Amino acid sequence: MARPPGTPDAGAVTDEPSVYEAAGGLPALERVAHAWHERCLADSVLEHPFSHHAIHPQHSERLAAYWAEQLGGPPLWTGGEQRSHVAVVRMHSGDGVHDDMDRRAVAAFVGAMGDAGLPDDPRLRATLTAWFTWATALMAAYPRSPDDVPDVLPMPHWSWDGPVESP
Repeated sequence: MARPPGTPDAGAVTDEPSVYEAAGGLPALERVAHAWHERCLADSVLEHPFSHHAIHPQHSERLAAYWAEQLGGPPLWTGGEQRSHVAVVRMHSGDGVHDDMDRRAVAAFVGAMGDAGLPDDPRLRATLTAWFTWATALMAAYPRSPDDVPDVLPMPHWSWDGPVESP
């Protein structure tokens, strides 16, 4: 079973980079986040959520920090600015079931990987697509109301093997 970042198996030696490192680190994820956001704004269904409130001027950078932490990078999201996974889930909750929008978001992410020039490594692309699909489902887990989101949710993590259980 995969372990959370920073908790290596005492007996294991691995030279395999994290998904974060294989993707190219924060600069690459910032490029993907920017390309994904641009694709969302160009899609008549995906742009709808962005039209309801002002977007933070550093939206892409903040999104990349959130993604980085999930993919084995440093705690750029939860470390320092009192940001939480709970707040992100609540922001994406209470909008009903939106399967079509979720599928489009995943497709936009797949396209954004190419737009951003991520390595053309089939394993990396498949892993990132599986992660984004999973993460999208996590965001859609509370369709009725943001009030349904628990007050404590651990930051999810993903490895080459899939979801990593919290300790």
